Amino acid sequence: MSKGKKTLTEEQLAVISSSGNIAINAVAGSGKTTTIIEYAASRPGKPSILYLAFNRSVKIEAMRKFEERGLSNVRVETAHSLAFDHIVRRSAYKVRQKEYKTHEIVDMLGLTGQGEKHNEYVIATHIIRFISYFCNSDKKKVQELNYLDTVTDETAKTFVKNHYTSIEHGARQMLAKMDKAQIEITHDFYLKKFQLAAPQLPFHYILFDEAQDASAAMLDVILKQRAIKLIVGDTHQQIYGWRHAVNSLEKTGFETLQLSNSFRFPQEIASLATEILEWKNHLQDHQSVGITGKGSGLKSKLKATIARTNLGLLLNAIEFITNNRKISGIYFEGNFNSYTYADEGASLYDVLNLQNNKPDHIRDKLISGMRSMEELEEYIEKTEDPQLAMMVEIVKEYGDEIYDLLRKLKQLQLTDEHRDKADMIFSTVHRAKGMEYDTVHLVNDFISESKIKRAKGEAAFAKQPLDKGKLNEEINLLYVALTRAKNTLHIPEPLVPEQFPVSPRIILTDVKEEAAKPVKPATPAPVKKAIRTSVDKTTYLNNQKRDQAKAAYKPWSAEEDADLINWYEGGSSVAEIAELFKRTKGAIIARLKRLSLLE
Repeated sequence: MSKGKKTLTEEQLAVISSSGNIAINAVAGSGKTTTIIEYAASRPGKPSILYLAFNRSVKIEAMRKFEERGLSNVRVETAHSLAFDHIVRRSAYKVRQKEYKTHEIVDMLGLTGQGEKHNEYVIATHIIRFISYFCNSDKKKVQELNYLDTVTDETAKTFVKNHYTSIEHGARQMLAKMDKAQIEITHDFYLKKFQLAAPQLPFHYILFDEAQDASAAMLDVILKQRAIKLIVGDTHQQIYGWRHAVNSLEKTGFETLQLSNSFRFPQEIASLATEILEWKNHLQDHQSVGITGKGSGLKSKLKATIARTNLGLLLNAIEFITNNRKISGIYFEGNFNSYTYADEGASLYDVLNLQNNKPDHIRDKLISGMRSMEELEEYIEKTEDPQLAMMVEIVKEYGDEIYDLLRKLKQLQLTDEHRDKADMIFSTVHRAKGMEYDTVHLVNDFISESKIKRAKGEAAFAKQPLDKGKLNEEINLLYVALTRAKNTLHIPEPLVPEQFPVSPRIILTDVKEEAAKPVKPATPAPVKKAIRTSVDKTTYLNNQKRDQAKAAYKPWSAEEDADLINWYEGGSSVAEIAELFKRTKGAIIARLKRLSLLE
């Protein structure tokens, strides 16, 4: 691109010169926003144009860019802001900022356990999800949907079958209460009501961005408009299936144009992205994607760690601050507290207090109703709640060390204006959507090709259908995460296709390999007398047969302290050391503090 003027590719020019309804399949970093703006600027006669952004932050940025281009005829909205203007403004409705919690549903609908422990909370959880399923669909009535289609776990599916009538009836009751303004309405509800109202919008053109993650409800609204429609997205960036998103690019029937050049990253990363998308051939016939990497980023200033899950990210952040002593600051994309709270409102502290048998300290009503961790785990199994499951895992792994660890993470968290100065930015892949960083480190909690093959084999062995949609989205998540990198990608070896060539831009990380590296002995002052020759880690693992749960906080011997010091000072991570000693990470951190190796 020449200075002061954008040089457009032939693919971009084809979009700009097109007429009629079209769909654009745009790979990550392909300059789709630039293309959309130039498309709008090229329409003759300054027609009225609606640009629909994916979320509020994208909306604000798009408004700035359209204004800079002098396009006063473009109105920028999100699907929800558009629906809000039509349904909520000047109405008696009051909007609830968060989803209803399970205990609120139980109280409002007078649900009972029907003789089974915590049944009312499990039913309420499924009612909330059924409402979301309906509101994001294009159906007119709840009865037109089969909620069982959204449930995969066999235990949860059995529960839903046994209580389907109660779940469906509860969903209809809640929707009726919202419709009559008897209770606050949700954002999903007024978007659904907007779709059911079948509005005709006063625009000549509608530009619908991130269409691969649109709800069926919003797509229904768009397709019924008389305006010329331009639908933009990336088939392989659909990552909101759990929110009942549909891939609009494949459902319109419009002529499809491609934007296959990425200006974000170099060819090495483009080739890796292409190879990973080829994993979809294990699920169905996959049309190969040609991505040309035209990025030439040479900076390494902005560094980010991206994980598939909150759990993976929190564990990585804890290990980062534990193993790196000279850290001035870190940054979490989004509100840090969102990484420690479930959607229902339960916090890590609530689960920890449940484990420590401190019911009086539990704030969340659902958790306080549990008498033990076993009851909570039973509830998780019936509801397929991954966030609560994540919290249970963290509590079991770190125990009381959670208090100090989270406190330290918060102390190191920089403000938004100092984000660029962070030693490391932490984000889940969903929060990193639309972002880009000079260097990206991936956490090893994404799908791998071996996991896909294993899932396929297990489904065939059990003679059960393979959940292709879910696995397809897992591949998309890895694709989205790695394509956030502008310059360098650090990726766990299990996530890399076999025989893929490494390069200075793609650096493999392998925990097991690192664990086998020779350890440099160290002699911290407080415990000099405990030092002895460090044992080879592999030998140590083979010789130790301790049970992790029972041995987590058993007394430490002088010899164990010596090995702990040597391995930690030699650069081993808390995770490695925990595996070697067969203790929890919390126990390792506690001992490191006792030995004055950690603050």
